[in-house]
Amino acid sequence: MTVLGLARVGALVCSAGWGWAAAQTPDALQSGSPDRGKALLLQRQDSGCALCHQVPGLPAGGALGPSLVGLAERSTKAQARERIADARRFNPQTIMPAYFSTEGLNKVANPYKGQTILTAQGLEDILSYLFLPSKATP
Repeated sequence: MTVLGLARVGALVCSAGWGWAAAQTPDALQSGSPDRGKALLLQRQDSGCALCHQVPGLPAGGALGPSLVGLAERSTKAQARERIADARRFNPQTIMPAYFSTEGLNKVANPYKGQTILTAQGLEDILSYLFLPSKATP
């Protein structure tokens, strides 16, 4: 992970407010690309998913968060979208960053103010990979 990528994820995690305001849940812009989604999941510097989660297609991953292998067996795409967008809606004390919300953040560095970690399209791409039929079962 690059220093800049780590700083982005760390700044958002550390600056999250405990109160939750309405999350922005993105609507699909276009159908997601599984190839782009896999690339995003495996890029530790941008999404950081593999730091905490076991990711399908990656031999080693994090063990802090739940495994993303077989996610489609445990969740709908809409539920996963909401959790990735802003997990604070479900657990206000989570350490998972809000990937598509800037609500409740404070002391965010100027270059990152108002920016989400993922774009709406990036989120759809990740979901399209995680919900591929071949990734639905471990």
